[in-house]
Amino acid sequence: MDFGPWLARQLKQSGLSQAELAQRIGLTRAAVSAWITGRATPREETINKIAEALGTDLGTIHTRTADTLAGLPISWYHRPGHADGGREFGNAAAFAFEADVGVLAREATQNSLDERLDLAQPVRVRYTLHELSGEALARFRDEIRWDDLLPHYEAAAEQDQKVGRMVAAGLRDMYERDRLVLLRIDDYNASGLTGDDYETGRFAAVVRRQLDSQKSISGAGGSYGLGKATLWATSRLGLVLMNSTLSEPHEGRTERRLIGRLDLPWREVGGKSWAGPAWFGRPDPDADSVDVARSWWADEESVGRLHLSRESAEPGTSFLIVGAHDVASLAEGTESEGVEDDDSVHRMHNRLLDALGRNFWAAMTGGGAQRPLLEASVRTLRNGVELIPETRVDPRVTQPSRTRALQAFLDGTTVERLTESGQVAMTTVPLGVPALAGRGNGGEHRAVVLVTEAEDADGKPNGVTTMRGNRMTVRVAWVPGLPVGTNPFHAVLLAGHAAGEGAPFADEAEAFLRASEPPEHDKWGQTEELRMLYSPSAYRRITGLTTQTNKAVRDLVALPTKKRNGGSERLRKRLAVGGRKATRPTTAAGPPTLEELDAQINGDGAWCVTAEVKIPAGGDSWRPAPVAKLDVRSGPRPVLVWSELVAVHNCEVVDGTIHFAPGARNATFRGTTDVSTHPVRAVFSGLVVELRTDKGGQA
Repeated sequence: MDFGPWLARQLKQSGLSQAELAQRIGLTRAAVSAWITGRATPREETINKIAEALGTDLGTIHTRTADTLAGLPISWYHRPGHADGGREFGNAAAFAFEADVGVLAREATQNSLDERLDLAQPVRVRYTLHELSGEALARFRDEIRWDDLLPHYEAAAEQDQKVGRMVAAGLRDMYERDRLVLLRIDDYNASGLTGDDYETGRFAAVVRRQLDSQKSISGAGGSYGLGKATLWATSRLGLVLMNSTLSEPHEGRTERRLIGRLDLPWREVGGKSWAGPAWFGRPDPDADSVDVARSWWADEESVGRLHLSRESAEPGTSFLIVGAHDVASLAEGTESEGVEDDDSVHRMHNRLLDALGRNFWAAMTGGGAQRPLLEASVRTLRNGVELIPETRVDPRVTQPSRTRALQAFLDGTTVERLTESGQVAMTTVPLGVPALAGRGNGGEHRAVVLVTEAEDADGKPNGVTTMRGNRMTVRVAWVPGLPVGTNPFHAVLLAGHAAGEGAPFADEAEAFLRASEPPEHDKWGQTEELRMLYSPSAYRRITGLTTQTNKAVRDLVALPTKKRNGGSERLRKRLAVGGRKATRPTTAAGPPTLEELDAQINGDGAWCVTAEVKIPAGGDSWRPAPVAKLDVRSGPRPVLVWSELVAVHNCEVVDGTIHFAPGARNATFRGTTDVSTHPVRAVFSGLVVELRTDKGGQA
């Protein structure tokens, strides 16, 4: 840091004026002013006098990488209770998410992705679990001024409400078991907490404010400003410390900007009421109250004692969650003693790896000229000693099939149809992006659909994984209406910027889909923001995209008749082609006939049928209507209603009837029955499908 700005900062923090410093060192105020404005520099003997006046050493003045000790000491500032008597018993934003390290990994990593600095390089994210006990725990508590915090924690723990009970559990775990789990999240090649302590910027958005989302790229995943609350929700003690290396200098500096924030409920301590949040920093002499804490520039030793040391000067931020816990790990652990077992950090380690691989496999995949957007790893320590070595998440291991699909798209090696093992088929589907309310016309975006065969390591097959620009998994949804015998597959839908830089209306699609996501960013659908920005019916465009995507996937995985295995023998015995023995009308060309049926019972309990029709020469003028009936031993067969009836090949569906393509000799259609019209469950029944002709007979 240049001498002038550094000296001005030290005077400000120590409460000295230029005139007072000049008096202490025996020079004029004009000389001090010249140093601060950069018009002159002091001689060596004068620097000695300045060091003495500021109560520091010559090394601090010469290096100017840290503040002197002349300023007010680092301490906790607790927000006073509201003058009108209002009380908040916790941060409402923290209750928007579960205290689950899987949710934390999704939200925190998404925020790091959104702040990627050099877009040609991946952002690197490392999760470090660190269990402290004994002397190591005692030293850490001293460093965070635990004795000053304890009365506030005890007051909060006495309250019989959600946050109070959580704090009480955290205190019991630490004191009774003499242990504390720290979870640190480091990101590199990220923007860092830039900006003023109080004014609009990344720092204030994270440290000071709620529902403030400061995003730097149009394809950002976050939009509500709620995701950061998962940091505090994962802490039983409601405490998070931060160390940021800035991409843009603040006060002439970029490294080791520190601050801590504590979220507790309203409480009474020392005869005073306190509103809730507190900040760990240096008292700000410019604030209305001298006790208000702001960020400070720390030295390497202080950062190390707080377990916040960063591996390099690359921009980014380290978040330290104090008293980290995981609801899911608790549920999986032994409950005989009502506490986590000793190996909970092992489960948390594995759950972090699983969440990163499941949600960000696409962001960690590169191909062609494009590098991955993200690199992620997890490690675990105990009292500074490595317990579980650092493990880098490899998408080729966690999601081999889906990774192969995306990499083929990036490499430009996709095919139109799947004919060999290991291939990736690609097509596009339309998303009609509406215009913003009252602002002209929208446009048609072409989203990309990829399909490849499934491998066991990928989890449940036959679903579509959807994502947009930052390539975080939004949702995995099962594809309905698949014929029995379909080979297991995985499909990926790439929309917005994920569909490629040349995709039409990519910016508009990103904005539209971003507005359609809830705070969890786990689906696309109706939201209040979508309704306000576009129109009340805009969500129907997403329904249309889903329908088109499922149709495209079914077409890509459809097997030729001669190759289809016809499904399981159990289901085939319960299927029948109706009307084969009916007398054909005396016409020049006979009616079409059902040649083969494949079916499965979907997760809703509906019959999903794929039917192949043979059309005699000249029989393409027939307009049969498919009818589904339950197979019963006696009496009339109950008729089921179709919830969906779609054309697959050489035909179209019009008002429930099949219209064949001119000259077609075969056709395929697909139908799904309406469960509400089933008199008995599908698993307890057989199914008959008939073709009713427009002449009243059966085909």
